[in-house]
Amino acid sequence: MKKPLYVTRSFLPPLDEYTKLLKDIWASGVLTNDGKYLRQLEQKLKKLSGCSHALCVSNGTIALQAAIKALDINGEIITTPYSFIATTSSIVWEGSEPVYADIDPGTLNIDPSQIVKKITRKTKAILAVHVYGNPCDTSAIGKIAKEYGLKLIYDASHAIGINYKGKPLFAYGDVSTTSFHATKIINTAEGGAVFTNSSRVARELAFKRNFGYSNYKILSLGINGKMSELNAALGVAGFKYLGYNLKKRKAAFELYRKLLKDNFRISYQEFNAPQNFAYFPVIFSNNTLRENTVKALNKENIFPREYFSPSLELVYGKKITCPVSYDISRRVLCLPLSVHITASQIKLVTRIVNKACGV
Repeated sequence: MKKPLYVTRSFLPPLDEYTKLLKDIWASGVLTNDGKYLRQLEQKLKKLSGCSHALCVSNGTIALQAAIKALDINGEIITTPYSFIATTSSIVWEGSEPVYADIDPGTLNIDPSQIVKKITRKTKAILAVHVYGNPCDTSAIGKIAKEYGLKLIYDASHAIGINYKGKPLFAYGDVSTTSFHATKIINTAEGGAVFTNSSRVARELAFKRNFGYSNYKILSLGINGKMSELNAALGVAGFKYLGYNLKKRKAAFELYRKLLKDNFRISYQEFNAPQNFAYFPVIFSNNTLRENTVKALNKENIFPREYFSPSLELVYGKKITCPVSYDISRRVLCLPLSVHITASQIKLVTRIVNKACGV
């Protein structure tokens, strides 16, 4: 049997480089609680993000939950149904209510014109997602948030290394969050971060990720959302390879596009800014074609993923309220893409896809 080819494969820095940092951790005996490598990673992220504050947490879901709590949001939050479940579950977990606004069929991001239609007296915030790293219409969404006095959070879990309109994508909104899960371009195995330019919000986030403590005094409600030194060190070791990752991913992305360019049964997301090539999503002309393609790929031990399916309104709303998201979620498929994928593997994948599409 051929070795499986999954939708992604984690990037790991050279083991000896990580081991060197681990030896330093062993010598210090400091495993958590604002250690040396956590501070190093936060400094790197602060510079990359263009924000005044960057705080690492234990995962990207905690980053979203902490952002909602730090902004004191309690009410309706308008968000996208086209995302990973954590975007919505974080809202529900924090006692707020997700209200779904449909997506733009080209960019797959939340449609600003649909946001306005969903605003009520109960609306407290907007939680938008830069889907596949493609920037939202930050100008339009920012204007809406300001006009209606709403808090604005961006889930930027796919967006590391992307600049938009002259500044890093992490710098938009009241708070921006990201994930360093094992599947991400730079990972800490498990981890995440929160970015803000507000000193007050940063102070709240710092308390909330550490039980509400400051110098062993309980100052606010908190949880244990800290990132350990072992995870932070993995991020520090991998950070230097961000440029390498982007270069390799770009080459793979462009080869996919070249080999699929004559396939009239699929279409692509419209990117409106520089990319980090985190994913390679294709949208089939119908659901049956997608399902047949998945079966054909699986027979060759190739495992793409239906990112994102189902449309989240069906998970938390139980009925179709966002027809564009519902439609796209039934036709989208992310093909294997990682820093490790080879040209021969891409050629095999595209050959199978084209054949399944009758091209």
